[in-house]
Amino acid sequence: MNTEPFSPEVLSQLRELSTCIVASAIETFNVRLRNIGFTNSSIRCIFPELPRLVGYAATARIRSADPPMEGHSYYARPEWWQYIQTIPEPRVVVVQDVDNSPGLGAFVGEVHAHILMALGCHGIVTNGAVRDLRALRAAGFQMFAGNVSVSHAYAHVFDFGGTVEVGGMNVKPGDLMQGDIHGVQTIPREIAARVPSAVNTILQKRQALVEICRSNEFTLGKLHDAVKRLES
Repeated sequence: MNTEPFSPEVLSQLRELSTCIVASAIETFNVRLRNIGFTNSSIRCIFPELPRLVGYAATARIRSADPPMEGHSYYARPEWWQYIQTIPEPRVVVVQDVDNSPGLGAFVGEVHAHILMALGCHGIVTNGAVRDLRALRAAGFQMFAGNVSVSHAYAHVFDFGGTVEVGGMNVKPGDLMQGDIHGVQTIPREIAARVPSAVNTILQKRQALVEICRSNEFTLGKLHDAVKRLES
């Protein structure tokens, strides 16, 4: 597991970029297939108005439909807290609910979110449920989830620190995450520092294409040439 942190400058640059343009930039490096590495439509951004989420994944698996096999309370999991602190800051908790019908109970609400924030976590990504939305919007804790639930039911961590799957996206501990109103994706470590530069190149080509489409001298030939330049 490579958890070597990137510079604050790289993280700041990624925080300023839309997930959509970053996804397009990732494609130019051909380091993974184009149909993986991001959440599907089952995961939604709970607070579209909050800033973009960027950080390193701290992973866990939970259940909420049935009681835990051992007598852990909903909150008291010191070994889980200790594991979170092995991941560099800023941290993003990525939680897979493995119940047959994920999201019966909410793993994160107001109290649990404040525990996570105290541990350097800026948000959560889960296929399960969350709750206490007004309080957590005010706290600035970003959440991406499959649904919301009134109760935490029997929500409990039973495993952590391994690879999880959330909304069709596989996530390993320490993966670099980015999320906004469009969804969440992982950014491959080997190209992450070069993504902002690739984004700038794409934006310049896209702007040229847009200007051609707005021009009074628009022709299909000019459009074809601009698209070729964009795709090169």
